[in-house]
Amino acid sequence: MSLEKRKAIIIGAGHVGSHAGYALASQGVVDEIVYIDTDEKKAKAQALDIFDATAYLRRHVIVRAGGYEDAKDADLLIIAAGPLPDMNKGQTRMDTLAQTVEVLKDVIAGIKGSGFHGIILSISNPADVIAHYVQHELQYPPKKILSTSTTLDSARLRRAVAEALGIDQKSIYGYALGEHGESQMVPWSNVTIAGKPLLELMQEKPDTYGQLDLDALAAEGKAGGWHILEGKGSTEFGIGAAIAEVSRAILGDEKRVLPVSVLLNGEYGQHDVYASVPAILGNNGVEEIIELHLTPKEQEQFNQSCETMSENYKLALSL
Repeated sequence: MSLEKRKAIIIGAGHVGSHAGYALASQGVVDEIVYIDTDEKKAKAQALDIFDATAYLRRHVIVRAGGYEDAKDADLLIIAAGPLPDMNKGQTRMDTLAQTVEVLKDVIAGIKGSGFHGIILSISNPADVIAHYVQHELQYPPKKILSTSTTLDSARLRRAVAEALGIDQKSIYGYALGEHGESQMVPWSNVTIAGKPLLELMQEKPDTYGQLDLDALAAEGKAGGWHILEGKGSTEFGIGAAIAEVSRAILGDEKRVLPVSVLLNGEYGQHDVYASVPAILGNNGVEEIIELHLTPKEQEQFNQSCETMSENYKLALSL
């Protein structure tokens, strides 16, 4: 009897890539992890550091450095290469677009020559635009390339609401949609607690739930990453856990719904744009896109976010 082993390639051995690898290893999502980085010494060091940790983890996981030839039989390829925004210069994620595209040109060439045919999870920023750019340059099946995008922003949103209400964040269901960045929006009409709409609770209990400042909570969810970046220079643990969550849903064929950036062609009234929306994830990547009912105001906010990404996608193609 032969057991199929799950193999992941991580391109980029920096803060995000290293924490992605540790999350995948510690949670037993994959059986083998291969790091690829232009800084081969760093890739080997990160791989060795995580491999040492596996002696005390629940599952045996092989972690090593390698090259694009290792991607041929891999199930998952995570792109985590590219610069962080410079807060001292007031940069946003979108401001790193040109730098990231320049870095990814060699990455895309490497993937093309590798024979890889699995699922691509692109997390390089600006996440949504870069996922679209990579899909276009590789001419890859859209359902097999996606970004974590607002998977993490949605967790930050739930944390903000949880702190305001004193309810555990796992009991709060809601999403940040659109861009993993400044134009993201929150469809409050779809946020629920134990299945009950938050907006109903706000009307029924004006002295408690009714005191929530929804605009401030949405802003806090969006600013979560910036608080962390300002405090320690990079985000690591949250994105690592988000990557593991999305990877598990795909490799485990869970058919789980998560907010990820996918190519929209008609859904939500949008065409040819990557944006974060709830999607069912499984072995085939994006199995189905879930269309939430948005209020007219929410639809307008979502449209504006998509317009921002469409404009920057065109810019990426011209670089």
